[in-house]
Amino acid sequence: MPTPVSEAARNVADHASSIAKLEIELALLELKKKVTALGIGIGLGVGAALFSLFMLGFAFATVAAAFATFLAWWLALLIVTGILAFLAGLLGMLALGAIKKGTPPVPEQAIREAKLTTAAIKS
Repeated sequence: MPTPVSEAARNVADHASSIAKLEIELALLELKKKVTALGIGIGLGVGAALFSLFMLGFAFATVAAAFATFLAWWLALLIVTGILAFLAGLLGMLALGAIKKGTPPVPEQAIREAKLTTAAIKS
């Protein structure tokens, strides 16, 4: 027949194991969330770079059109350039926010929970 002390020790060990597994799961979920945010930020940054490239092409086309003729179609090219500049700026700001949200990719909540658990066990 097991003694109450050995049974209590086994229960404590089981609970500690369960807590450790849950903390590892929390850390993995937190890292996944941050890596996803980094991926989105990088994707938006690539989109901003692409629109910036298009903006540059349209800016050159606008300058060429302005020199070639002073008809109204160059104004249309200038408006398109402005729209592309706006889109590139918007995507760039969204990318920066997403990258800041995902960095540093450290499971802060899991680390905090592990420290609290360690402190509770020591008390």
